[in-house]
Amino acid sequence: MRVRVLLADDQRLIRAGFRVLIESGAGLEVVGEATTGTEAVTMARETRADVVLMDIRMPEVDGIEATRRITADPDLAGVRVLILTTFEIDENVLRALRAGASGFLSKGVEPADLIEGIRTVARGEALLSPVATRALINQFLDQPAPAGEAAAVPLDQLTDREREIVALVGAGLSNDEIAQRLFISPLTAKTHISRAMIKLDARDRAQLVMLAYRSGLMRPGG
Repeated sequence: MRVRVLLADDQRLIRAGFRVLIESGAGLEVVGEATTGTEAVTMARETRADVVLMDIRMPEVDGIEATRRITADPDLAGVRVLILTTFEIDENVLRALRAGASGFLSKGVEPADLIEGIRTVARGEALLSPVATRALINQFLDQPAPAGEAAAVPLDQLTDREREIVALVGAGLSNDEIAQRLFISPLTAKTHISRAMIKLDARDRAQLVMLAYRSGLMRPGG
């Protein structure tokens, strides 16, 4: 599997460092470098990158708005955004996930974790560990959702089992943990999650977590 990566960061040295690390991974290719959020959106269209490695703090248009524009464009449905951040648990990270990002990495990430993270997101999976999920929930998801958001999530399309599993995803449980909790196989848990994502039009697991809270299916602390 060849993965095309677009780097979006306004600091040349950081881009250069990440380029070297990324291109040391088999099957990974850096196809462009964007220095502003606006450039990131334009170059995502031009390069048809599989993954955009996006810094949050960007000139002109920040990384969160750039992420929103990329994920909202039907022509870029196959493009995944992986957020780069100095602070792993940060309110901006939550905003980026709500905007459609597939996960996040610390700028101090180990080279092997960077490469594996890019591959994970390119496969359509979320780079959002259970530990990170729980931390985000505990710190930021106690804020009330904007009016009308709950009604926008079509939970009535889910089976009872799918609703149960989406709630467990929202609680930060991994597939193995869900399987143990419900006495099913990890593959069965993954199948239910995939079906729920399709029904709720969730791009990945990170978006499924957001939807679980927006809908009221899960609540902070519960």
